[in-house]
Amino acid sequence: MRIHGMDAIFKPRSVAVIGASSDPKRIGGRPVDFLKRHGFDGPILPINPKSPEVQGLTAYPSISEAPTTPDLAVIALPAPLAVQAVEQCAAQGVRGAVIFSSGFSEVDADGAALQARMVDIAREGGMRLVGPNCLGIANVRHNLYATFTPGVEKHLPKPGGVSIVSQSGAFGSYCMTLVRMRGLGVNTWATTGNSCDVDFADAVAYCAQDDDTRVIMGYLEGATDRDRLVEALELARACEKPVVMMKVGRSAVGAEAAQSHTASLAGADSVYDAAFRQYGVYRAQSVDEMFDVTYACAESAAMMQGDRLGLVTVSGGVGVLMADEAEKLKLDVPALPDHAQKKLKEVLPFAGVRNPVDVTAQLVNQIDLLETNMDVLFGDGDIHGAIIFMSTVGLVADLNEAIRSGLERIRAKYPGRPMLFCSLTEPEGRAAYEKSGFIVFEEPTRAVRAMAALRYFARSFARAGEKDPIPELSNLSPLPDGMVNEIEAKALLAEAGIGIVRETLATTPEAAAQAAQEMGFPVVLKIASPDILHKSDIGGVALDLHSAEDVRSAGARILDLASEKMPGARIDGLVVAEQAAPGLEAILGVTQDPAFGPVVMFGLGGVFVEALEDVSFRVAPFGPAEARRMIDEIRSRKLLDAFRGAPERDLDALANALARLSAFAAHHGAALETIDVNPLIVGASGQGAVAADGVIIPAMRGDH
Repeated sequence: MRIHGMDAIFKPRSVAVIGASSDPKRIGGRPVDFLKRHGFDGPILPINPKSPEVQGLTAYPSISEAPTTPDLAVIALPAPLAVQAVEQCAAQGVRGAVIFSSGFSEVDADGAALQARMVDIAREGGMRLVGPNCLGIANVRHNLYATFTPGVEKHLPKPGGVSIVSQSGAFGSYCMTLVRMRGLGVNTWATTGNSCDVDFADAVAYCAQDDDTRVIMGYLEGATDRDRLVEALELARACEKPVVMMKVGRSAVGAEAAQSHTASLAGADSVYDAAFRQYGVYRAQSVDEMFDVTYACAESAAMMQGDRLGLVTVSGGVGVLMADEAEKLKLDVPALPDHAQKKLKEVLPFAGVRNPVDVTAQLVNQIDLLETNMDVLFGDGDIHGAIIFMSTVGLVADLNEAIRSGLERIRAKYPGRPMLFCSLTEPEGRAAYEKSGFIVFEEPTRAVRAMAALRYFARSFARAGEKDPIPELSNLSPLPDGMVNEIEAKALLAEAGIGIVRETLATTPEAAAQAAQEMGFPVVLKIASPDILHKSDIGGVALDLHSAEDVRSAGARILDLASEKMPGARIDGLVVAEQAAPGLEAILGVTQDPAFGPVVMFGLGGVFVEALEDVSFRVAPFGPAEARRMIDEIRSRKLLDAFRGAPERDLDALANALARLSAFAAHHGAALETIDVNPLIVGASGQGAVAADGVIIPAMRGDH
């Protein structure tokens, strides 16, 4: 990752503000004011050629006339002057700069050229740049506020474990303010703007390696460098730093707005969803969810290490509400074992003890029984995490101390089991719970979603050390310059180790009949043409042919239909293929995503893909274990198991085909436009999977 030199930006010993203003309300005045007032412990050097003093500090006409070379320069000048300032900083050995100025690549081609020149100057001088067109950065522990956001004018976040990386300055400022208002602490805050040098991926990687970061909150509009983004996300997972992401641009209008705002090209939203799952990022669907999950990750002493969720409630109805939400989120709410239920009945005879455990309002009379209940839940119920819903009990001050004390003892006894407390509370009551290290929610389904996120990250972190080797492919032929027919496409796929049916190319119906006799019946006959991708649409496929005469007749008909319906198409002849053994039809595909490059698609054949769009995606390349997770995501997954008399399918062969297709796609990269393997016939367990048809469309040579 490109995190070299970033300490000069986020942990500088001295800061210059170029374009410093005596007015603390102006863009050039705010960073001077914030650095002074909020206690930055190092020289603050205002640069202003028109004033000898700025906000009570000695000012200097230029960076070269400052008494010391700062680590960081904050530049608040118009775009052309900002470039000159970077050039002067580089000449003086300044190691980093934050550039507020707009008028660069976000505007037009001239602005992009100006930005490129500025980057070249910085790189030649060994400088790192944040921005331009950004709101700045902060490091709360170091009292560094190199920003002009009004969000830190009066109130500061406390130091803590939340780091925030945002492509949008205004949204980033909004997030930092909300984090403060939620009572969470902030470590690093970065708004990347145009990302001319330090970009979203660099900032995420920097935060991931920072011991003071516990969770990374991200706001992303579009990715500009797939490899570095993936590397940063994998680094965060390896460091066990949860990444909670708000990715905008789901709708066509939103994607267009994001592109114009950041000058980046946003990929298809479904691909972002898949990539985030692949690399362990939690994608929030709302601001509330983003903050709930960030809160849980920042404050929880443990992730949820299994799927078994315990629910304790004073309201049976809310217990059902939470159980419904848990099922939707793939958490298990198992009935407690008989011996555990018996123990609970002994102390809570009126309670519902299966799980959810409905302790009823009687618990208020014996509040210490909550501790007993939790001990049975964890000790006898093999529960991995619990949510405790107490309705309005949290408003009763004299009960809260007993509840907290009991839960503290349970937490000490079962340190790896997260507990979320859900109750209405007074502000001071909530603060007391949080001071004791408990996570407090008022709305129960939000608590369930937060617990599901703790389970999500536990699974993701466990995969960080997973051995899932990407298939090694050797001696692959280069893709041809032009279009390829089906025979050629499947030959290329076979080089990658993907099974194909036996087949041959015949130029006439008679030759096809002869080939079929040599191959053995039954056979399938298809038109061979790189210009006819959907053969069945023009009658270009004949199945279940059992004799030479059947083949001759079908071949003549197919050639006539192709000439009639596709008069300009290149016809290479007829594909004669063995008829594959019966199996379940799957569809495998590859497409080029503008953000992530080659992306693999999987679904089951027929209505599941065409009408229901029941498909999953992964960024290429990946190994068989990731392919199995990809398979498990489709809604029709059950059809791959033994189902209504059909046998269980060969999932190992299917996963291997997906992994090999991903390696093939990654190998060819931008030289490839599209692949369709439709269908891949998946046999019963142990019988393999073979491609019965295949389309490969190379990219036009000018496209890569």
